[in-house]
Amino acid sequence: MSIIKTILWTLFGIAVLIFSWANWKTRVTVLIWENIVVDTNVPALVIVSFLAGLVPTWLILRGTRWQLRRRINSLETAVRSSVASKPENPAPAPDSPAPPQI
Repeated sequence: MSIIKTILWTLFGIAVLIFSWANWKTRVTVLIWENIVVDTNVPALVIVSFLAGLVPTWLILRGTRWQLRRRINSLETAVRSSVASKPENPAPAPDSPAPPQI
């Protein structure tokens, strides 16, 4: 699975490089607020927009996985401690005295 992920990220990087090389001279004016105007290249705008969507989603994913991993570890520890505290072959406790032998 790791090799597939590496191949996909490499192909994505190559596609971004080709896109950036082909569109670098194209300028775009972005109006952020009324008095803030930014003139930028199209590739920079695309990359910043992509990262603005990817980073928060990735952080939420990592946080959720971390929280679930902690919960699973605590449950596994509780199961291990409950299994370790129980004796394997418990001796039956006598409820009444043994009957006299004749």
